[in-house]
Amino acid sequence: MPTFPAPDGTLLSYRVHGDGEPLVCLPGGPTDSAYLGELGGLSAHRRLIVLDPRGTGRSAVPADASSYRCDRMVDDVEALRAHLGLARFDLLAHCAGANLAVQYVARHPERVGRLALITPSTRAVGVDVTGEMRQDAARRRAGEPWFPAASAALGAIVAGTGSDWEAIAPFAYGRWDAAAQQHHATTQPDNPAAATGFGADGAFDPEATRAALAGWKGAVLVLAGEFDLNSPPPAMAGVAALFPGAEYAEQPGAGHNPWVDDAERFVATTAAFLG
Repeated sequence: MPTFPAPDGTLLSYRVHGDGEPLVCLPGGPTDSAYLGELGGLSAHRRLIVLDPRGTGRSAVPADASSYRCDRMVDDVEALRAHLGLARFDLLAHCAGANLAVQYVARHPERVGRLALITPSTRAVGVDVTGEMRQDAARRRAGEPWFPAASAALGAIVAGTGSDWEAIAPFAYGRWDAAAQQHHATTQPDNPAAATGFGADGAFDPEATRAALAGWKGAVLVLAGEFDLNSPPPAMAGVAALFPGAEYAEQPGAGHNPWVDDAERFVATTAAFLG
């Protein structure tokens, strides 16, 4: 896998899939980007440049643990851009990676052409995801055999009396079959320090980020999954509303990882947006 040095000297790694115009991809977690795979075949349309965030996957662990903070990792994305020799690029981010992506756009608006936010986390922009939103999304799965146990676990988490996150894993997929369970196993953070440090105090300034995004003229896609209780559709529509003229799409039958649930539909939507 190719590597490049971050500004602080940490050696960072990235994967390359496909050919053509580059699309820089930021995973959630932050964790090993392998779980993104080739995004359901999006690599047939664009050359995917998939970053392993510092301390995850094959990227080195930094000497300074405070550099895991999301706002400080903006410099890593800028170093990747310089390494690739791109004056301007398109950017795709999933889940927590969206927090990094929007902060990069806020700081370097001239560097990004198109921005695709896939079931994004909302911490960097301050859009609330309420317990009611999560439970509304969950109730759509009431006919599933695993629903009673998963729903009870979710209710305890929302109430602040439980923390069995593994029990609610089926809600992350449109189908909780063998393929989904295998994929879920690849999504677990491979460096707890990186995951914890990402959202440390000072990592987010939603008011400033929202103000910067409101004046940005780039094209934006916010893609939600119909069943996603991590990033439920009402909150995703709220994220789209922060950008002038953003495109909002909701993928039917999808959870938090829409390229796993229906690769063909995901690729069609995303590739059409990217052009």
